[in-house]
Amino acid sequence: MILLHIEHPVPDFDGWKKAFDSDPVGRKKSGVRSHRIARPVDNPNYAIIDLEFDTLSQAQALLAAMQLVWKNVSGTIMRDPQWQISEVVETTTY
Repeated sequence: MILLHIEHPVPDFDGWKKAFDSDPVGRKKSGVRSHRIARPVDNPNYAIIDLEFDTLSQAQALLAAMQLVWKNVSGTIMRDPQWQISEVVETTTY
């Protein structure tokens, strides 16, 4: 499994979440198997997103699409995105 991890500050988490939920890049059709959203308990205006994919090429394609979206919304609903694509080597649930 491939994981695309994205994080960035948001001026208003609820406004950002509404934009995320509008799904401007079509996550499901882009190959996203699941996603998880978190935010630091001491910073409610910061979004952390993990998107799971079957393949590296799917993650890279979605990231490229997101980079185009970010150019249009940077400074309004989010800013300074950071990302990393990684391969999940182990998951354990307790």
